[in-house]
Amino acid sequence: MLTAKDIGGMMAMMPAFATDEAADIRARNTISIPRLHAGLDRMVRDGANVVSTTGSFGECHALLPDEFAVIANESAAVMKQRAPLFIGVTAPNARETHERMKVVAQTKADGVLIGIPYYFPSSQANALRFIQDMAKEFPKLNMLLYHNPALHNVTLQVELFPEFVKIPQIVGMKDSHREPMTLIKLDQIVRGKIAIMVNQLQIIPSTSLGASGFWSIYSWLGPGPFFALRDAVARGDEEGAKAIMLDIAPPGTVKMDLSWRETASKIAIRYAGYVDPGPLRPPFLEIPPEVDAAQKRKAEKWKTLCDKYRPLYETKAA
Repeated sequence: MLTAKDIGGMMAMMPAFATDEAADIRARNTISIPRLHAGLDRMVRDGANVVSTTGSFGECHALLPDEFAVIANESAAVMKQRAPLFIGVTAPNARETHERMKVVAQTKADGVLIGIPYYFPSSQANALRFIQDMAKEFPKLNMLLYHNPALHNVTLQVELFPEFVKIPQIVGMKDSHREPMTLIKLDQIVRGKIAIMVNQLQIIPSTSLGASGFWSIYSWLGPGPFFALRDAVARGDEEGAKAIMLDIAPPGTVKMDLSWRETASKIAIRYAGYVDPGPLRPPFLEIPPEVDAAQKRKAEKWKTLCDKYRPLYETKAA
């Protein structure tokens, strides 16, 4: 079993690598195993500290059960326990999550990325009960809490965490929705027991408030800038980390509409060429020209950032 100390650095949130036929609503086997193997192997060889699959960006909402099983099994086969791997099992209802966890339990993945069932908002008591029940059902699976209030319709309040820390399988949490004072209080409760992974653009000042690392869907554009950010944070170079963050997202950057954020990110990743995530899946197929053009610009900018920061993290790795 893992501990909170094993969760930190940069966590790459993996796309659900798609076949060329994935845009066809009649398609039933849309996971591209060659693209998954090539992309995930490159990411882990290049230095990702943690990998998580099938979150919102990983299209947990768009996959059939057999496709989920392919991702779970093939991801574990590629990783070979070179870094912690968490398979996302979030679903609209608890029984579907339970079914997905049974699949993961048969693989060599380290654990699950687990969010609260999201079709209707959950109460705090029911959210806690759900996690407790899943932990009892699968005592050998590590758990990374997936906290996404915007999509899961519930905010996991700090008051729940004295109970969460009693569950030894919970070793971390993917988060991005805490203001500083809440993060300070949360750290007082979970320090050393549950590692907090924040959004890439929150790592400063969140590190000083208790965060162990950051997560990113944009790492699949090319992880170099994020490795440089991770390493700057690790060596205590706060000013260097701030400079990298400003390069990644200058002030005034428009926040992507949720209608396009995850979908558009996959488009940008394909343009960037570090990995090939494959085409979009239905119903996210009609992309406005301005959104597509923006992703081309993002990909081109990202290539320049990769060139800029490559010497920093490659020198350190050597």
